[in-house]
Amino acid sequence: MNEKIEKLKDFIIKASSDEGFVHHIWFVGRHLNIVEKIALEICEKYPGVDIDLVRGMVWIHDYPKMVDRERQHDLPFAEEIIRPLLKSLEFDTLYIDRLIGHHNIFESKMTTDLSLAPIEVRIVSSADGASHMFANFFSIYWKENAEKDLNYLSQSNGRKIRKDWERKIVIPEVKEALRARYEILSDQEFYLKDRFLNL
Repeated sequence: MNEKIEKLKDFIIKASSDEGFVHHIWFVGRHLNIVEKIALEICEKYPGVDIDLVRGMVWIHDYPKMVDRERQHDLPFAEEIIRPLLKSLEFDTLYIDRLIGHHNIFESKMTTDLSLAPIEVRIVSSADGASHMFANFFSIYWKENAEKDLNYLSQSNGRKIRKDWERKIVIPEVKEALRARYEILSDQEFYLKDRFLNL
């Protein structure tokens, strides 16, 4: 199984490095590799978790975005591109069905309480949300959207960090480990306070 996952990883690395993908310059090093490392670190706390499923989800979760940004959250579209890819890499049908099912739950973060999801979904969702708190993720957004209004960029990052914290990071140990970092990052959204230093 590890050999198949490595082939999937190689495929995704190549796809995300294609110049036609908007985030091609930074996406592997500053996102996907970090998601995998965080996910595997979380797996150490949960014996019995299906690590092969976790790793597959890590490497497939943004593939729809690489293919079509407009349809990236469209579940039938995601299955339409994920299933043949996994078949071409010779994953068995049971694994493909499980991965797609878990991916669909992962994508339902805005309508489903992911704290009730299977552990593999909770791990990948938490790792994905946590990864945004590292490697200048929010600064990169500013760079890629430099033509936009500063208040818009600030508010957009604020919404993103809150969504990650409230909807995606559902493993309690991850929240505890990142609480101070979250508080600092969430304070980046500009608003004029009555007092800044509280002296």
